Amino acid sequence: MAIIRDMIPAFELFQPNTVDDALALLDEHRGEAWVLAGGLDSYDWFKDRIKRPAVVVDLGGIEELHGITEEQGGLTIGAMTSLTEVVNHARVQSDYSLLATAAEHVATPQIRNQGTLGGNIAQDTRCWYYRSGWPCYRAGGNTCYAAAPKAMNREHAIMGASRCVAVSPSDTAPALVALDAKMTVRGGGSPKDHDAEDFFIGPAIDITRMTVVKPGDLLTAIHIPAVWANAQFYYEKVRDRGSWDFQLVSVAAAFQVSGGTITDARISVGGVAPYPVRLERVERLVTGTTGGESVANEAGELSVQGARVLRHNDYKIPMMRNLVRRAVRSVA
Repeated sequence: MAIIRDMIPAFELFQPNTVDDALALLDEHRGEAWVLAGGLDSYDWFKDRIKRPAVVVDLGGIEELHGITEEQGGLTIGAMTSLTEVVNHARVQSDYSLLATAAEHVATPQIRNQGTLGGNIAQDTRCWYYRSGWPCYRAGGNTCYAAAPKAMNREHAIMGASRCVAVSPSDTAPALVALDAKMTVRGGGSPKDHDAEDFFIGPAIDITRMTVVKPGDLLTAIHIPAVWANAQFYYEKVRDRGSWDFQLVSVAAAFQVSGGTITDARISVGGVAPYPVRLERVERLVTGTTGGESVANEAGELSVQGARVLRHNDYKIPMMRNLVRRAVRSVA
């Protein structure tokens, strides 16, 4: 297991003022640089001495990465915008309360003051084998310790596993998938927008990353389209403690409703896979219905089809089933 020491290993700190300068530093120190946002994930790595970057690029001074602006009827949120600002922003609260609620469920007020939306999205998995320095697949080794017969895997994946069974820890990720958000990533070429559901990737695509952001790239902005403004939303997160803890299972749902009938839906579940899982089959099932009890029950059963449990996480199946059921039932 990791040995926690008193001092973080030394590194060279750069604090650029523009995105271009930050990208130039990442290119210059490719393979040795670490990107620092709010620092809450980074400092955990550093203090346990599992990650020892030679160079740290602090994004805190880049003004263009901060703030929330209205564009084309929707919102653009800079990646370095604090979670507290997201929670308290009037337009987010009024039109996109799903995101405000999800952001408010992140940890504690102190952490939300420091933590950023981009950092919450891009943070690494919290699998304790991986975080403690075990040479697992994700760390470049040749086994998944969490999937071993006698492993402690209560918080691990029941879906989407491919060698690695670690889950995405982000509370805001399912909400952004449900809102059909777009993530802007800048690297060596032109900026590229990714649909939220494609931004998060599983180990079958790249076992060393949880998002499409590669070394040398930066997540710069999150765009929330106008089409889901003022939809009917549902968010619920189950965790061991009322604050601080990461999700065991969560659900984020957005429904377009007309005359009591669901005309469109987007439903995403967190804590069950290495990425937020969008439930497209469930969305098709509930569209055209009123979200009544029988439909909600069928949606819950459909959502867990194909789930595969580990030794200690079989509880996630009924938990996920019930959260999806409640999300659909909320419309009625």
